[in-house]
Formats: sequence, C-alpha cells, structure tokens
Amino acid sequence: MDHKPFIATPGETIYLKDYSPNFTGDFPDKGKALPKLRADVKRLAKYQETLYAQDTYALLIVIQAMDTAGKDGVIRHVMSGVNPQGCQVFSFKAPSHEELDHDYLWRCNRALPERGRIGIFNRSYYEEVLIVRVHPKILELQHMPPEAMGKDIWGKRFDEINGFEKHLVRNGTIILKFFLNVSKEEQRQRLLARAETPEKQWKVSLRDAQERAHWDKYMHAYEEMLNNTSTSWAPWHIIPADHKWFTRALIADIIVARLKSLKPDYPSVSDEHRQEIAKVKELLESEFLPKP
Repeated sequence: MDHKPFIATPGETIYLKDYSPNFTGDFPDKGKALPKLRADVKRLAKYQETLYAQDTYALLIVIQAMDTAGKDGVIRHVMSGVNPQGCQVFSFKAPSHEELDHDYLWRCNRALPERGRIGIFNRSYYEEVLIVRVHPKILELQHMPPEAMGKDIWGKRFDEINGFEKHLVRNGTIILKFFLNVSKEEQRQRLLARAETPEKQWKVSLRDAQERAHWDKYMHAYEEMLNNTSTSWAPWHIIPADHKWFTRALIADIIVARLKSLKPDYPSVSDEHRQEIAKVKELLESEFLPKP
C-alpha cells in the first residue's frame, strides 16, 4: 500500500479539505480489507518479538482524533496479536493535580516506551495545542508563569514538541503519529448509534455532543498542529476514518512497514555464549541418564 498520500508532508501547507475522510484506496469494501489486516496483525506480532529481543529501538505510536473517530478500535484490532509484555497503552485524560504542577510534557515523558517495547498514546501531549487551544480557559489551571503565556504560546509549544520528539528519535525511539480524520456527519451518526445501542450507552456523554459546536475551531487547531509539527523525523499521517475497517488496515500496514525497515532480528550468539549453551544442554540431558 502506498503511504505517501497519507503523509502530511513537512514544509507543505496542509488543508484538511484536501483529505477525504471517506477514502478507501484500493479496497472497495470491508471484505477485501480484512484479510490484509489479519496478515499484518501476524507480521506485527513477529516484528514485535524481534524488536523486544533486539532491545535497541522503541516504537511510540501517537493517535489523535475527534471523539468517535475510532482510536480505541484501532488499538484493539491492530494490536490484537501483540504480546502484552512488550506493549503499553496510555490514555491521557484531564491532567491530575500532580500533573498540573509539572510542565505539560511531564506526564507523557513518564509513560514513554522502553527500548524493545511499543508504546501507544491514546491522545497525548498534542492535547495541549488542541483542546487547550479551543478552550483557552484551561490554561488558567496550569499554574504557568506570566512569561510562558501570551499570543506566541502555541508557536512555543510547537517548537517544544518538535524538539522533544527530535530528542526521542535521536536516541532510538521511532515515532509514528496518526490523525484519524473523521467527517462531522459520520461523527454525528456514530454518536447517535451510541445513544441507541444499549451496550454502548455507557459511552454517551452530553459533552461530546456539545463539543460539536466547536468543530470548526477544532479543525483549525488540527490543521495548525499538522502544519507545525509534521517533521522529517516524526511526520503526521492523516488517516481516513469514516470507514473503520480501512482505518485499521491502513494503520497496521504503516506500522508493519516501519518496523520492517528497522530490520529487527534476534541478537547474535557469541562463541562464549555458545559454550554456555552447550553446558546447559549437557546438564539438562544428564538429568535423564539412568542411575548406575
């Protein structure tokens, strides 16, 4: 699958109107996409095992989207074959009092994946240039010094995030960033479906419906985010999200391709280690020798 059409090319101006949320590429329907997804889930499990054994790189997956765009479903379906020991998922909600007493990157920095592991951020530090930008009163809760405020606060945060990610990449953390691009009408249909489905009603929130009044502000904030933080070391992928089956298949394909490019492999065994293995085999096999 060609991933270039979905990359927010660094340096080029991004307009979300140019990216169709309804696009499904070469897959006319769900039935054609599912076999590809299943195959990539198996490949991902294999690459995760070698990534863990190699213990050189970490993979950080950042997922941002409007509500109902399918973030949870992507994590559940794409990562279904991954060993839980090598994968960590963090969902960042409203910050706690402790988190508010630190800089906005602190809580995400604490949750970064170790070498050999995959970390998934379901929302992330990018909320600080999205929901906080749409609802600037949130800044009043962050106990920030006056010199950190001002009209240039968003530009400063873009620079800080870019520097933070560059540091991570330079030190062996691969970053894959996905913006799930759902249409306003599809979101309305999904919110209605939640309200009408008993087993999904626990997800229903009045706030989700009320936030739709700020849709245009959110789209502007997302465009600003994409234009200012899609970099050569950590580009954004704009993923069509009106068809969940395509969203999952595309993201799985991108993750597998990136891991494959690392050429992860099991660590080589030294001559000294081979001698140790021979002794281990000798000891284990001697346990079954008949007593004289």
